[in-house]
Amino acid sequence: MSKYANYLSEDRRLVILHILAEMPTYRANSSVLHTVLQEWGHEPSRDQVKTELRWLEEQQLVALDDVGDGAVLLAKLTERGADVAAGRARVDGVKRPGA
Repeated sequence: MSKYANYLSEDRRLVILHILAEMPTYRANSSVLHTVLQEWGHEPSRDQVKTELRWLEEQQLVALDDVGDGAVLLAKLTERGADVAAGRARVDGVKRPGA
């Protein structure tokens, strides 16, 4: 992965955590996350969003549930994910939030 592609991935992951932190139930589905990522200046495919969510799940930053046949993932922010989104914890592969 190129340095630029790596940067974009790290930023997308942070944005996903921020979106989930702003949701009243700390949950959103992959379709909603795809739409909001576009509003934040990212243009990911739906598959890229799901790939990022699976990566975040591996790092224990989100918990995922398949909705239906797996076409949509439901993501819930974990306590660790909230700490990373707020800058209280650091995970390699997720951009640090600005000051």
